[in-house]
Amino acid sequence: MIEHTFPIAEQLMANALPLAQRLYQQLSQEAESLIRSPQASFISDIADNKRDLVMQLDLFNKQLEKILAAEQLPHSVDGVESYFQLVTIADFSADVLKLNWEKLIRLCLDCKNLNEQNGASIEMLARNNKRTLHILKGKSEIVTSYGRDGETITDFQNSTFVSV
Repeated sequence: MIEHTFPIAEQLMANALPLAQRLYQQLSQEAESLIRSPQASFISDIADNKRDLVMQLDLFNKQLEKILAAEQLPHSVDGVESYFQLVTIADFSADVLKLNWEKLIRLCLDCKNLNEQNGASIEMLARNNKRTLHILKGKSEIVTSYGRDGETITDFQNSTFVSV
């Protein structure tokens, strides 16, 4: 069966690697934009691009799962390593496939880390915007007190600072 799945696996890996590279580029552009001057439309466009790339990578993952299932291997990192062993046993060269797999794994980890950083930046910007709106609307101070049952009660102190 490996003689049938190996060419497919090579092609899948060759297709997935550029997708992951494009995803990393999108995340890098997003990070740069968040540092410079975040523009909602640009960030929204990047989010749409990321969503499309992630859907394509998810399709790759499902196809990889089918290849591993055809070889009766688990859909896991260990399953992929076992697949490489089967390829070698069948006298195919797995060098390029292994190299691309390692690149893909590294890129995916880099994407995950960068996405988490971007998410934290977006969260901070959203919090800052919310705080600014509260100031403009007259809800500037957060007051924390305790109720009869000892639970924390957080409220905004109302006073208008700006009137238009």
